[in-house]
Amino acid sequence: MTIALHHMPAIAAHHQPDRNFKYWIIAPAIFLLLAVGLFPLIYSLVVSFMRIDMMDTDTSFAGLYNYKQLFKDLRLWQSLLHTLIITAVALPLELLFGLAMAYLFLEKMPGRQIFVSLLVLPTIISPIVAGATWRLLLDNQYGPINQILGWFAGHRVNLLWTINPFLVYPAIIFCEIWQWTPFMFLILLAALSNVDKSQTEAAEIDGASFIRTFRYIVLPAIWPVMAIAILIRGLDLFRIFDIIWALTMGGPGTMTETISIYTYTMGFKQFETSYTAAIAFLVIAILTVVVTWAIRRMGLAK
Repeated sequence: MTIALHHMPAIAAHHQPDRNFKYWIIAPAIFLLLAVGLFPLIYSLVVSFMRIDMMDTDTSFAGLYNYKQLFKDLRLWQSLLHTLIITAVALPLELLFGLAMAYLFLEKMPGRQIFVSLLVLPTIISPIVAGATWRLLLDNQYGPINQILGWFAGHRVNLLWTINPFLVYPAIIFCEIWQWTPFMFLILLAALSNVDKSQTEAAEIDGASFIRTFRYIVLPAIWPVMAIAILIRGLDLFRIFDIIWALTMGGPGTMTETISIYTYTMGFKQFETSYTAAIAFLVIAILTVVVTWAIRRMGLAK
């Protein structure tokens, strides 16, 4: 009996489960994520300090040469400006239209679910397909948009939507709003549905206007969700590529060339590999600063 009791702690220690077992289980997944995500990032950073292009593969250390060239590249800063213009116009309009649609469908109505399902359809379409479709719709000769406008005008309308410098931006922004306003609509509809109705009803009884009720009751309640939606769509608009590529390919000239299109052109058409890597890290630096500032301003950081 004494011998059995003497060996019991050793047996218990032998059968005690490994506390690190849970980490060993998730280690392969973490390693895979780091290999897929972190390795290309580090490799691109290394390449940005070289001089690799279509004509030469110079793997020697080039220092900050590519980063110095960024500040001399007028086309780069113009593409950033084009990106900011599209973002600054499309994002507020998507927010306003999405909020208006959310208020419209907040109350129960006949066929509400069917209408909501139909409104969401543009979001599930691939952006490149949506852009190609709108390019056909806006075509000068065969597109129905000019024909419909001609019916109202009483004469033939020849608007070059994707060529005219004064029309190309409205065409792009309209297509972007058409596709992504339903995204804002769904998020804001979910947020508005969770607002305490007793507070809004009490405000109405007290004679508060719709604007005051929205500002002091509804907006504080939905602001965390709205801020996340604004941040997601803002980042998505900053990397806009598909719709513009399908509509104009950055034209006329480079008038609608965004930072994503410019990076694609430099990397996959002109094969300026090291310079393209430097552009990518410039964009990462800009987005890091902007997102950090936005999160603090929106009160999302605790």
